[in-house]
Amino acid sequence: MHTPLLTIAIQSYKSPDMLKLCIDSIVETIDDIPYEIIVSDSQTEEDTEMLMREEFPQVHFFPHKKNVGFGALVNNSIAHTHGTFLFLLNADVVVKKGAIIKMMSYLQEHEGVGMVGPQQQNFNGTPQSTCYRFYHPWTILYRRTPLRHTKRGKQHLAWFLMEDYDQLQPRRVDWMMGSALMVRVSAIDIVGLMDPRFFMYMEDVDWCRRFWENGFSVVFLPQAKIYHYLGKGSAKNGLFRSIFSNKLTWIHISSGIKYFVKYNGKSLPHYDIY
Repeated sequence: MHTPLLTIAIQSYKSPDMLKLCIDSIVETIDDIPYEIIVSDSQTEEDTEMLMREEFPQVHFFPHKKNVGFGALVNNSIAHTHGTFLFLLNADVVVKKGAIIKMMSYLQEHEGVGMVGPQQQNFNGTPQSTCYRFYHPWTILYRRTPLRHTKRGKQHLAWFLMEDYDQLQPRRVDWMMGSALMVRVSAIDIVGLMDPRFFMYMEDVDWCRRFWENGFSVVFLPQAKIYHYLGKGSAKNGLFRSIFSNKLTWIHISSGIKYFVKYNGKSLPHYDIY
């Protein structure tokens, strides 16, 4: 078997149809790159096992009986990685032509960069918000309460969402959404795995922060583009109803508290400079 230059690791949860689209898009757009594919699946169902067994026997498949959380899936993928570079992506991603080689080439040409992320788009081609400045404690308050409608709330959220950035040129950013990231594996050896205290949410923020703390830049690369079916499970039915009825909201709030406790409220300088 060839030695892969790139490991493509897909994190999946009860989405066999999207998983098939994701793998197919990789195979169709990978170009001439030695690669391997890993799928780490949470709370695996029979449909997913059958899909992997019958249609993708060449893929390294790691099922989990329970919902182990996003970070645990990523860490499992990292443990089984053989490539020099690791492309982490969710099963609800469809890779566009040229995205993989552009991200990998950028890492090869910029030794100080530990992580790059593509522009994530809706299926109609409009860009999603996937690169951000680091959270302050009041960021969550502005995002989760009616205070987001105040003048100060709007100004803060525009700053957090980097609305002053036109997303046309590569740019160093504080952190990027973990649904699609390409990482230098040698940097992971120094930075470490995703923090297991985060079941879901904030693990990507924490990981990017640790990349910066260890001297590795985090870069948003809009020339690399993917489609992402972006779910908003934690925001269903409005704030107050969701607090009582939506488990994802509780997980998000809990992860935010854990993040600020971990760093004792200490803020990092912001790295979003050209």
